[in-house]
Amino acid sequence: MPPWANPVTMAEPLALAALALDAMVGWPGSIYRRIGHPVGGFALFIAACERRWNCPQHSEIAKRALGVVTLLLVAGGGALVAWAVEAAIRHLAGAWAWPLLAFAAWPALAQRSLLEHYRPVLAALERGDLAGARQSVSLIVGRDAATLDEPGVARAAIESLAESFCDGIAAPLFWLLALGLPGIWAFKAVSTADSLIGHPEPPLRAFGWASARCDDAMNLIPARLSGVLICLAGGKGWRVLWRDHARHASPNAGWPEAAMAGALDVLLAGPVSYEGALQDKPWIGNGRPPTTASMHMAAAIFMRVCPLLWLIAGGLTWVL
Repeated sequence: MPPWANPVTMAEPLALAALALDAMVGWPGSIYRRIGHPVGGFALFIAACERRWNCPQHSEIAKRALGVVTLLLVAGGGALVAWAVEAAIRHLAGAWAWPLLAFAAWPALAQRSLLEHYRPVLAALERGDLAGARQSVSLIVGRDAATLDEPGVARAAIESLAESFCDGIAAPLFWLLALGLPGIWAFKAVSTADSLIGHPEPPLRAFGWASARCDDAMNLIPARLSGVLICLAGGKGWRVLWRDHARHASPNAGWPEAAMAGALDVLLAGPVSYEGALQDKPWIGNGRPPTTASMHMAAAIFMRVCPLLWLIAGGLTWVL
């Protein structure tokens, strides 16, 4: 079996190198302004398919089928291109393929960028700029931000940080370790499809059904791992994690959010407005609404939980 076809070759320090690259430089704005981000290509393709195929005249069954086709094309295409890139790199570089593979995996991780989007929300709240905090938090959450009060902004930012730890770091790393470049980029394609079309409301409910279910499946293990790691990094939260994770509408997002709520002793989730419609969601956690102090604590937990993933990647490298 050639080395690029064997997942055991992940014993190389590929994952650690990719994590280090992401932590050091993230995805620089200068690069983004010039060429965008690889996920943007997925988004453009998905949007084109949705415009062409998610038509009112199609039946619900037809919309589901076309949504499946869209998902197979974007995820399969992403995995196929990544497989070809990995095969070529391993063939040409041999034992020194791992630095180049780390470079190819790096854009799929988001340690630095999560903090770069989180910190402006905290800074705006600390200087009393509620309007600026609302604007900053609107860039990372889908809810209506224009009417959020200070605890509401803090709650939205903390929830985003906790959930994105799974979606943006733990899950991509899991699939990188499991299946190499094809795994990490297939996951990013599925995650992008879920964020764009995996909505439970019309007109995307049927067309995005497959994307939502596939994203649920691919996050099944990483979400639970994320909850455990957040509790470890926070030093507590286990009771809230176990009791409240199922209160979230998502089968996976409740794990990191409940862990963070328990670690901070705050209330997360709860009623939230989307496009002017209030949704009466259950609360997660105990005690008080989050504050800027809670946001500082959440950032500190995030700074401790990411190295735990480094330890896992390094441990697997050593064991294998």
